[in-house]
Amino acid sequence: MDVTIDNDKYLELPELIELMAFGGDFNRYLEAVYEMFKNDFIRNRPVFRGIRLGLKKYPTYNGKEATFWHMTSEGKDEQNRLPDLRRLERIKWPAYLINNNEHPYLKVWKNTRGAKTNILIMHENENYVIILREGNGYLLPWTAYLIEHRCRKQKFIKEYEEYIKSKERQ
Repeated sequence: MDVTIDNDKYLELPELIELMAFGGDFNRYLEAVYEMFKNDFIRNRPVFRGIRLGLKKYPTYNGKEATFWHMTSEGKDEQNRLPDLRRLERIKWPAYLINNNEHPYLKVWKNTRGAKTNILIMHENENYVIILREGNGYLLPWTAYLIEHRCRKQKFIKEYEEYIKSKERQ
């Protein structure tokens, strides 16, 4: 699929953090990625439209917060999530996109899953989405991942377009 990018609107993303840069040593890599996460989400919290983000700390696993694991691993069972190299490589993207959420290239919308309201930020060309969960007066970075399937991406785009149309009617 040929994607035309309007350079005036396209948002460049931080470089990937690759395992090869750590000599293939996964434990050293994981700790370096975690340090980047701590810098972006604990020491310097991102801001979404004037709202600083909290952090879902529990349950911790190996001394690392739940949000970290949701952004770097996959699986439905919290106790048995598996590291995802594509998520790990992109650890610099979530805070960067949250802080730049008003950039015209990004798609930003709300959805509801059960009783929970989420804010989604999608970088369409990179097939990447961040999900922020609304709390009572705060936001939590919930997860971030590469959109792997075309049908999932199309579902997100349709959801975004419907959200925008509903806002225009108000």
